[in-house]
Amino acid sequence: VQLQASGGGLVQAGGSLRLSCAASGSINGIKARRWYRQIPGKEREWVATIWPSGSTDYADSVKGRFTISRDSAKKTLYLQMNSLEPEDTAVYYCDILTVYKNYWGQGTQVTVSS
Repeated sequence: VQLQASGGGLVQAGGSLRLSCAASGSINGIKARRWYRQIPGKEREWVATIWPSGSTDYADSVKGRFTISRDSAKKTLYLQMNSLEPEDTAVYYCDILTVYKNYWGQGTQVTVSS
């Protein structure tokens, strides 16, 4: 199974982007679907989680601006990012945590200009 992240790009501050993360196959035993981000030279930072129940959690830095969602039929995870700030510039990674292992996507670059 592979995760393919897409949707990154260059956007002005205040703009929006929607990231997608598509799974190439079926994944069993899912515990959580998550988005992380990483700035070069810094540790990977957790951004958001959607649980199997559909409930969500967000890092304080993105709460109220980002929305995580999923389309189970399409096996796709999304991250809607609104009111983007230059501080949101990073490589964004999707992650699916299962009872067996973690699956990571390859990352997609988001750059927010001021």
